Amino acid sequence: MPAFPFQKQLIDIWIEAFPRTTLLMNFDEQQALTYGTEHGAGWRLDCLGDMRTSSTNVYFPAEMLEIYPQQIVRAGIQSVWQRRPVSLETCYTVAGWKERGYDLDYILDQALRWHVSTVNIKSAPIPSEWKAQFDTFQKKIGYRFNLRRLEYSKVIAAGTMMPVHMWWLNEGVAPIYKEFTLAMELRSPKIAPVIPVPVDIRKWLPGDAVYDGTLYIPENLAEGNYEVRIAMLDPRTGKPAIRLAVEGRQEDGWYAMGSLTVKAQ
Repeated sequence: MPAFPFQKQLIDIWIEAFPRTTLLMNFDEQQALTYGTEHGAGWRLDCLGDMRTSSTNVYFPAEMLEIYPQQIVRAGIQSVWQRRPVSLETCYTVAGWKERGYDLDYILDQALRWHVSTVNIKSAPIPSEWKAQFDTFQKKIGYRFNLRRLEYSKVIAAGTMMPVHMWWLNEGVAPIYKEFTLAMELRSPKIAPVIPVPVDIRKWLPGDAVYDGTLYIPENLAEGNYEVRIAMLDPRTGKPAIRLAVEGRQEDGWYAMGSLTVKAQ
């Protein structure tokens, strides 16, 4: 690799050229790793699962048990996951780990400790006897939004503010990094207004998130019964984009949550 001043120039070119694109800083060069993540990049490494205890190859040291845990601390990137993604690529393949007798639990647990959002397993098959562990693992990486409680008025007047209480749980190990709109829809056979909920879900780190507020019920809603639905929408298309960890998902991606009645004031 060239000296760091030249690495820095290349990093600056990428950051300037892609201001709206999620960038990932490669792991090998410590100064570059620190600089890139300080300027808006996430980070990636390409040897997840290398469980060798030692190495005589200067270009291929023992990664998981030596280099990676220490490099994270030395580069000061322990909290980058809170604002930018962590992406990992397998060393060899998952089947290669099994052939070498590597400790799968240790590998997956370490990835979760690093708050991983995506894992590249090189399109290689997962050994059948490890399938259950990977099914559990994939439910923990990245974000996983579970709506624990939703409270709203069962009868409401059009043109008024409706109290709403939401209790969410991010069951994953990382937040979501791109902007999506949490919304409530009131659906009848004739009309289906979408009401945005004023929260920034990018701030929902692992753990609980609560919304205690009010939503405006449009004044043009006719009296009658409405189905209440929830979704996280792509701001560009206005369509549901995030699959939630709850039941009730319908064909169009919205989640049925109940009903309410609109009455005249």
